[in-house]
Amino acid sequence: MEVYNQEGYILRIYVREEDRYEKMPLYKKILEMAKESGLSGATVFRAIMGYGPSRKIRAISFADLSSNLPIMIEIVDTKEKINKFLTEINGLVKHGLITLQPIVIIKNLP
Repeated sequence: MEVYNQEGYILRIYVREEDRYEKMPLYKKILEMAKESGLSGATVFRAIMGYGPSRKIRAISFADLSSNLPIMIEIVDTKEKINKFLTEINGLVKHGLITLQPIVIIKNLP
């Protein structure tokens, strides 16, 4: 494996499954904005269990598949592109958490 060793940043945005932007799931809106902004890539993960500031544990239930579970959007790119994107989504995330951390990109697939 060829080692790529490029510095990058990973942006993680945690929202709730029920969070909306103009009737659209917020995670979908953020993903579409990331694509429109030309960011390298983004992935949306749906949790099977979690809790936040309310301390209420939410878990997947086969009887109720809409459990308002945590959703994580993960985006990897350069610090400059991530910071620009953060200004674009400013105000969209009303409930949740946004983190940014430096990473080393080992391999970047086309």
